[in-house]
Amino acid sequence: MKLNDEGLKNRQWWEEKGYSLPQYDREAVRKATKENPFWIHFGGGNIFRAFQANVVQNLLNDGVLDRGLTVAEGYDYEIIQKMYHPHDDLSILVTLKSTGTIEKTVVGSVMESLELDSNNEQSYARLREIFGKDSLQMASFTITEKGYSLVNGKGEMVPAVVSDMEKGPEKPQSYMGKVASLLYARFKAGEKPIAMVSMDNCSHNGDKLKAAIVAFAEGWVKNGVAEPEFEAYIKGAKVSFPWSMIDKITPRPNESVAEIINADGIDELAPVITSMKSYVAPFVNAEETEYLVIEDDFPNGRPELEKGGLMFTDRETVDKVEKMKVCTCLNPLHTALAVYGCLLGYDLISKEMQDEELVKLVETIGYKEGLPVVINPGILDPKEFIDTVLNVRIPNPFMPDTPQRIATDTSQKLAIRFGETIKAYDKAEDLDVADLKLIPLVQAGWLRYMMGINDEGEAFEISPDPLAATVQPIVADIKLGENEDVEKAIAPLLHDDAIFGVDLYKVGLAPKVVTYFKELTAGPGAVRATLVKYVH
Repeated sequence: MKLNDEGLKNRQWWEEKGYSLPQYDREAVRKATKENPFWIHFGGGNIFRAFQANVVQNLLNDGVLDRGLTVAEGYDYEIIQKMYHPHDDLSILVTLKSTGTIEKTVVGSVMESLELDSNNEQSYARLREIFGKDSLQMASFTITEKGYSLVNGKGEMVPAVVSDMEKGPEKPQSYMGKVASLLYARFKAGEKPIAMVSMDNCSHNGDKLKAAIVAFAEGWVKNGVAEPEFEAYIKGAKVSFPWSMIDKITPRPNESVAEIINADGIDELAPVITSMKSYVAPFVNAEETEYLVIEDDFPNGRPELEKGGLMFTDRETVDKVEKMKVCTCLNPLHTALAVYGCLLGYDLISKEMQDEELVKLVETIGYKEGLPVVINPGILDPKEFIDTVLNVRIPNPFMPDTPQRIATDTSQKLAIRFGETIKAYDKAEDLDVADLKLIPLVQAGWLRYMMGINDEGEAFEISPDPLAATVQPIVADIKLGENEDVEKAIAPLLHDDAIFGVDLYKVGLAPKVVTYFKELTAGPGAVRATLVKYVH
């Protein structure tokens, strides 16, 4: 059986195999969508197919919506060519439940898939046509944080951006240049309103998108290739750039999931690695838990997406939800498990949740040390959020997430994931920094991790980190069992508020971190022994 419109005509076959199918007339919805598109999404990857596309599918099934999605891919055109078009824009969502069961859904809410390629005249003309439609209410994005950047690692403007700024909106080559040119088409069609909604997992994501688009508008006006009114349109009330907070784990297509689907007898489902190194398949696997909180700023209106589980609120609340997740209720727990998981030889985060000491570590950091300083955003309850993280999400045996992956770039994460809690304790009249016991244990654990020696005394390769070349030489000469003079070696790091968010000496936590570090380096088995000593 093939995953396409023709194959889906045999509904009984699919339903007998346990698949949930679209409950709407897909051809009628496709026609309505092409005539009056309301939502175009940029970035045709896993998170979009598992989350936004499934939300729209549910709303189509319930009759809340009568039109589906348009998707545009601007980074890797082969995703459209090799995944969307051959399967008539259908995909399979495999939801991996923490109970060990799975749900299989054929998602058919994508009605049109296009390449965001100004060299593809047909596709680009269609995109311009869509952006000229009165019906278009929003363009959303999951293109990763770097997708909004106009500069390289040295802070220099990328050559394609420089060229696009000079040549104007006719045939840009950079991603943001192409998005700006589509907004220019909407401007020329009558300055029509639209919401430009970044749904990427980064802080104040709407501002990042806005900064890029504003830069193009200003550049084009300055270079005389666009009217001054276009800049005013982008900066005015007709074009909004709402903030959002998204949270859903969608790992790359998993072999065990592929085996399940192949056993059902579905053809041509093998994952493809594109020339751009994208790893894509006609199916996507994801956890069941999902959150998408969006600032409710839609100049052209919006459908009732809250009926599909999305949450709409004000900007301040989006900010609180993001801080709740990043600074307390999820990311710090992940980092604690990553550091100690690597030291103790774990290869899956889910396996760590069967380890008594590691469970106690993250429970204490989340509930006892972090929760007292969380500002409740109202729209989500912080304790319930942690409950779901620790009881459903992280223990999920289907989630093939590794401590090694999460340990990547930890030096860039410690300040926000733990430093903000320390600062809050320092400012609060009713809290004492000295009461923090296990956050300092993670900080000491990170220094121990940077030695690249596991708890059995064997060398391992640390995950990529921009400060590896700075930190590793400092801890390289420290030997297990020979740690009397370690404070002198690590003191410069403990003073570094760029790493820890605070100067650990100034807030009084450095002595505790030093003590922990000495105990963690006492010899083979010391990591486990230190955890046992302090987490109970």
